[in-house]
Amino acid sequence: MNIQPSRTGERATLRLSGRFQFDSHRDFRSAYDVHLADPGVKVIVLDFAGVDYLDSSALGMLLLLREKLGAVGKTVELAHARGVVKQVLDVANFARLFRIS
Repeated sequence: MNIQPSRTGERATLRLSGRFQFDSHRDFRSAYDVHLADPGVKVIVLDFAGVDYLDSSALGMLLLLREKLGAVGKTVELAHARGVVKQVLDVANFARLFRIS
């Protein structure tokens, strides 16, 4: 998986592309840790436009990120999920836990 970070004001965006799966853990964590530690960032947006697959490990990583951000008063949003990725998020009922746009 490839991750391209950007930031606008209090919102940091991580543009993900490729397959979001177990072996993405280290890169994913490194990408969000920078923003987790930054007091100026209040929201991390995960842009799924380029993601064509995610597995149960990825769902676990999203839940862990949500928990870590919540502990420091920040939130996570999921954006541009489509196709199979959107179906997986829907089946997992993630709309109850995350803001999905």
